[in-house]
Amino acid sequence: MTRIAILETGHPPEALKDSFDDYPARFRALLGENVPTTRFDVQSGHLPSDPSAFQGVIVTGSAAGVYDDLPWIPQLVDWLRAARGRTRIVGICFGHQVLAHAFGGEVVKSDKGWGVGLHRYDVLSDEPWMHPRARTIAIPVSHQDQVVAISADARVIASSGFTPYAGLAWGEDAISFQCHPEFQPDYAAALVETRRGSRIPEPLADAALESLKRPNDRAVLTAWIRAFLLLTPPPVEDQGSGI
Repeated sequence: MTRIAILETGHPPEALKDSFDDYPARFRALLGENVPTTRFDVQSGHLPSDPSAFQGVIVTGSAAGVYDDLPWIPQLVDWLRAARGRTRIVGICFGHQVLAHAFGGEVVKSDKGWGVGLHRYDVLSDEPWMHPRARTIAIPVSHQDQVVAISADARVIASSGFTPYAGLAWGEDAISFQCHPEFQPDYAAALVETRRGSRIPEPLADAALESLKRPNDRAVLTAWIRAFLLLTPPPVEDQGSGI
């Protein structure tokens, strides 16, 4: 049985397609090569007919905003509401925002501007799948939209001054993160360069590229996501940082 569904809500910029693996490949690497996955092109209207046929679901990032007038977004929102409680759900970046929106929160284009580079978050919760333990995690980011309000049944599991609702959980079977644990630093840096001077001001781009040279905690967060989705003890990392 296919274990994990990857709900692909976006695609990498054309300028990066020849230099880096396709987007779902990065999520397969996050999960491990031995975990069977099935891709669904959400923008084309493709979604699993039966959420319970999968042990877990990952909702990926996208250039779209949850407030955009695109036909596939309300379809995804309805699907997430129906799937809740029938499979384990992880949202990443846009996936984080659309889960918050679907479950009763609010998402806006933030007046704080772009979050890019390596951001560090305080871990506010002690979830059973959070092993190895970490008080903070530093992960690549690329977003302008932010969750600004959450539903009464949501709990904040990660936060920063720039992104107060950086990690969320609903019950025991849905979690989401604003950051991009699937981004290697070189991909995150290349993405900044494609947007330098147009979407991202030059000084912010320079600071983001410098931050991406520092150690990150992708290994920690990917271990957490694997443990959450696969319901198995994650591997214990020797170090708190990945590359």
